[in-house]
Amino acid sequence: METPNTDQPRSEAQPLIAEYERTLRTTRALSDATVRNYVADLAPFQQYLDGQSCPLGSDAKELRDFVRRNGETNVSREYRSLVRDYVAWLLERRAVESGRAAGNRGHSRASVHRMLASLRSFMRYLIERGFLPDAPLWRPRSTLMGRLTPKLERRLPDLVSVAEATRLVEAPSRSDDGENRLRDAALLELLYGCGLRVSEAANLDRENVSLEERTVRVWGKGAKERQTPLGAKAKNALKAYLNSENTPDDKRGPLFRNARGERLGARSIQRIVRNYAKRSGLREDVHPHTLRHSYATHLLNGGADLRIVQELLGHSTPSATQVYTHVSQQEARRVYLAAHPLAHAPAPEHQDSE
Repeated sequence: METPNTDQPRSEAQPLIAEYERTLRTTRALSDATVRNYVADLAPFQQYLDGQSCPLGSDAKELRDFVRRNGETNVSREYRSLVRDYVAWLLERRAVESGRAAGNRGHSRASVHRMLASLRSFMRYLIERGFLPDAPLWRPRSTLMGRLTPKLERRLPDLVSVAEATRLVEAPSRSDDGENRLRDAALLELLYGCGLRVSEAANLDRENVSLEERTVRVWGKGAKERQTPLGAKAKNALKAYLNSENTPDDKRGPLFRNARGERLGARSIQRIVRNYAKRSGLREDVHPHTLRHSYATHLLNGGADLRIVQELLGHSTPSATQVYTHVSQQEARRVYLAAHPLAHAPAPEHQDSE
């Protein structure tokens, strides 16, 4: 395949992507944020197709003509070549977001994984609509796609200790920001005490919280609903916040609001966490997901069952939760080496047999 020319007009694939977006919004139980992410991850693919002689960038009629001319074997080869070159292009080219150059480095391997998953979903849509021929590469759990996808470096979750997490969630009580102190205390208690994603916390409404039942109804990824238990401290923080004079009386509106009475956004929540982390003497890169990682790890360290932690986090499969067991095992080893009297005992001397 030729090197893509990013100065060419937009790809012919764009109308198909727009139709795909409409289909996602009307036929699948996905949140607006998830749909936006799916579509945004296809933007580099559009740029890749622009200006090169790849039949997948042509309109539907030309694609069907191409299939008739070449047959299934060559189509499969074309797919493989497309993905291989696209992956190399993503890893090597400048990262582009929202149409603007964002640096002189390629996309990370994690980003490439996500973009390929979005591309596979889009290609399955085109295949099911009859725009493209099917091929094993685009089928679920394709081993070929696995070989073409760059391997991810195994990274352990970013954590804070129990003492650090406690210091962070108690920081609003020491704050001189009287107007937002109760809101921020309730927010931090939910992020760490319930392990919420930042988007889940931002999307909470008043009616999602039941102080009587001590539960929070959360909508996670893929618009999946789950009930999360409220600990005593989180319940008390929420009760104080909801009963405060600064909290609007609207029982169905956003749970967390900014100074204008609007829903507190994800970026604002991230800034709040960073601000209190700095005040608490924690490192500057602490973010809401750090609290979620810590929530899961601290549960496992306390003896919680992996399956229960999976349910609490809203993970679809145990594999997504499995990484926390590795962190928990590392912590167990650290505690053992620090505390057990025989952890550093010298090896016994061998005695000669008589």
